[in-house]
Amino acid sequence: MAPMACLNVCNKGAVDDGKIKQRQEVCTLDGTVDWRGRPAVRERTGTWVAGILILVNQGLATLAFFGVGVNLVLFLTRVLGQDNADAANNVSKWTGTVYLFSLLGAFLSDSYWGRFKTCVIFQAIFIIGLISLSLSSYLFLLKPSGCGNEQSHCGSHSSFQIALFYFSTYLIALGNGGYQPNIATFGSDQFDEEDSIEGYSKIAFFSYFYLAWNLGSLFSNTILGYFENDGMWAIGFWASAGSATLALVLFLCGTPMYRHFEPKGNPLSRFSQVVVAATRKWKVEMMPSGEDLFELEGNECSTNVDRKILHTQGFRFLDRAALITSKEFNQMDKDTQNPWHLCTVTQVEEVKCILRLLPIWLCTILYSVVFTQMASLFVEQGAAMKTTLSSFHIPPASMSSFDILSVAAFIFIYRRVLDPLVAMKTNNAKGLTELQRMGIGLVIAILAMVAAGVVESFRLHYATTECTHCEGSSSLSIFWQVPQYILIGASEVFMYVGQLEFFNGQAPDGLKSFGSALCMTSISLGNYVSSLLVTIVMRFSATDDMPGWIPGNLNKGHLDRFYFLLAALTTADLMVYIVCAKWYKYIKFEGKNGVNNGNEHPELRV
Repeated sequence: MAPMACLNVCNKGAVDDGKIKQRQEVCTLDGTVDWRGRPAVRERTGTWVAGILILVNQGLATLAFFGVGVNLVLFLTRVLGQDNADAANNVSKWTGTVYLFSLLGAFLSDSYWGRFKTCVIFQAIFIIGLISLSLSSYLFLLKPSGCGNEQSHCGSHSSFQIALFYFSTYLIALGNGGYQPNIATFGSDQFDEEDSIEGYSKIAFFSYFYLAWNLGSLFSNTILGYFENDGMWAIGFWASAGSATLALVLFLCGTPMYRHFEPKGNPLSRFSQVVVAATRKWKVEMMPSGEDLFELEGNECSTNVDRKILHTQGFRFLDRAALITSKEFNQMDKDTQNPWHLCTVTQVEEVKCILRLLPIWLCTILYSVVFTQMASLFVEQGAAMKTTLSSFHIPPASMSSFDILSVAAFIFIYRRVLDPLVAMKTNNAKGLTELQRMGIGLVIAILAMVAAGVVESFRLHYATTECTHCEGSSSLSIFWQVPQYILIGASEVFMYVGQLEFFNGQAPDGLKSFGSALCMTSISLGNYVSSLLVTIVMRFSATDDMPGWIPGNLNKGHLDRFYFLLAALTTADLMVYIVCAKWYKYIKFEGKNGVNNGNEHPELRV
């Protein structure tokens, strides 16, 4: 009967023959509430009904975002007249800013607004930015009429018009960036991990979330990409604005069925309290066992109470924040406890958890450098190849469709074939751990860069050096890019899905959105590092007879060497990652159904 000890029952009044009776409904055990602030009833809230609505919202919002982002590098070169290196840098900076804003969205969500309110506000900002971009492009930038395609580039623009364009795009970055980490975490909130079936569904949700993200971009990369590559930019931008609006409307329709976690307050103050309290006691002797550390007593079956985190070894200096001195013992009263003098073990472990996550997070940044090439240099490389199949023109940006198809295929292969096979061979119900999957993602990313470098070497061999606009200047077919796109897609399934599960699962209860934001911020810094790397390479590779590895005319450069450089840097990053992964200690929660190690899940598979 032990597993049933924490069955959470809600009593609801019902009228029958003039008498008030009580009917019992099972509520969630993880402390979630419904939209009115009452304990969430398991049967009437959350699970896949709400989850699927959130997945549809994510797919439509992603369609809107990539309707701008996937061809932005071509918009900058054809409409605004920037060269390839500047356009690639500006796209990297913009994309980096998108995901950097995820930290802002996560902070507001975890601290004050909650995930639902944060998602609604930032989606509204996202829509305003898309409408502004559509209007500015139609009224000012696409002049003379019909410009912006492969043959006809647009004229010059005023400073005001350029400023309005950047204001609109960075408003889109703010809206989408603040929304992304919260929608991922809000979707996982719809599954009670204290329940064996819903607990595994929560893990499965992240795979389907990433699949929805990719399927949403499939339409952008094909249909919208085709229109925009043909110069019909305004149509593409207006379609994105309509998709984002529909996404928000559908999201609001699910309001009564969502489960919510209430915000836990400013995490910065909690972290500061641990550091200050530990510093105050830096001379106090500690027991090696940690038995003299302070933790609040609480009813393990109570609702709306965060799970306690069990004490772990390491960062022992921080343990002093929870050390009970003789003076504090004599004055012990949990109602008057001063957190600047005495913190709980759970509060100390929150800080330890974030410190342990940082080395793993840092090792994922270089992978994001590889990933961001798909939206910049892969597109420019494809534009310089043969882009026709019979009489049909293939937009270079649409080649990322192979990446999306690869993601869909490898999610199925992983969840239905590889994961069960590994689980059977290792007698581990979970199969590959998140850290193992992220390492595999790095290995596949190295192979992708080697493949891209080899393709570029052959492209140069079949290229015409002297050309004004070098689009289509090589006789090598653009379909030779398919292997590098497929490899990037496979690496995403292992790296990014693994990251979402890892950072969300290992983050403390009050920092779940921050956990998802770490994954987004990794992409952000990857874009900034990519921009910096391109700048450094261009400076040191330029000589009197060669304008650098990535010039405006790729046929006079050596983009292949840049890809091989990325492969070498990612290999070094993999070595560091292996060391960090072996050092990492998983968080251990004291759940309402016992101890949850944070990396173990039920055997039931969805």
